[in-house]
Amino acid sequence: MINKLCEKIKKLGAPVVAGLDPMLSYVPEHILKRSFEEYGETLKGAADAIWQFNKGIVDSVCDLIPAVKPQIAMYEQFGVEGMEAYKKTVDYCHEKDLIVIGDVKRGDIGSTSAAYATGHLGRVQVGNTVQKVFDEDFATVNPYLGTDGIKPFVDVCKEEKKGIFILVKTSNPSSGEFQDRLMDGRPLYEWVGEKVAQWGEACMGDSYSYVGAVVGATYPEMGKVLRKVMPKSFILVPGYGAQGGKAADLVPYFNEDGLGAIVNSSRGIIAAYKKEPYAKFGAENFGEASRQAVLDMIADINGALQAHI
Repeated sequence: MINKLCEKIKKLGAPVVAGLDPMLSYVPEHILKRSFEEYGETLKGAADAIWQFNKGIVDSVCDLIPAVKPQIAMYEQFGVEGMEAYKKTVDYCHEKDLIVIGDVKRGDIGSTSAAYATGHLGRVQVGNTVQKVFDEDFATVNPYLGTDGIKPFVDVCKEEKKGIFILVKTSNPSSGEFQDRLMDGRPLYEWVGEKVAQWGEACMGDSYSYVGAVVGATYPEMGKVLRKVMPKSFILVPGYGAQGGKAADLVPYFNEDGLGAIVNSSRGIIAAYKKEPYAKFGAENFGEASRQAVLDMIADINGALQAHI
């Protein structure tokens, strides 16, 4: 799957992933009204609204980008109905030939970690049958429990030719409380980056490992260091746009081949119609606003990369 991701990025010229992190406050009133009329102001009504919203976004941007990243918490908050919307979203994105990065941030040990890996990336044995479950192409994973938590995911990735993105240096303001702590003179995120590179050595695609990393756009100097620590790991970069990350800051995350990183924008894309530059589209045309936001993001990132060639 890492090979497919590289190929799609090169073909589209778009190292961009749209974060499908729907909040009800992002959903246009006409979609909410329709879902609530059909299902009432219930969990099912809320789940239907975010599914319809997602579908509109995906239909508008699927030809421009290689991947989407649904954040599972935004679906879990609506319970079983929300998880059905999550699964419908994953399946629909696959129908549109989009790569799906499940932002699930799982991390445990032993059989528990193996079960998470099976549920999101692998196949589960049910009687005499073997079935896929959520079936994302990549998943985000928390490394806090060490190799015991990562190895089950790597094993499934090898079997399924899928991938993971391990949290290394996250974009949130308090990430440094732990991630920047010095250990033997080096920050913890560097040690984690080294382990990511090691875990990925035996799990390689053509040019990049199935084992990638999450490094926030809000810490470009750290991103520059981590790019060197993990030369064969693809970097998933959150924090662009709404969190303050700028295109010029992203250049060090990429390798000389123009690959090596994919940049996420969530509300900057899916809630674009609410922002001043795209307000002219209106809520009824929220998908067109998202499309223009994606085009602007691609131009912004590629412009920054071209300026440094």
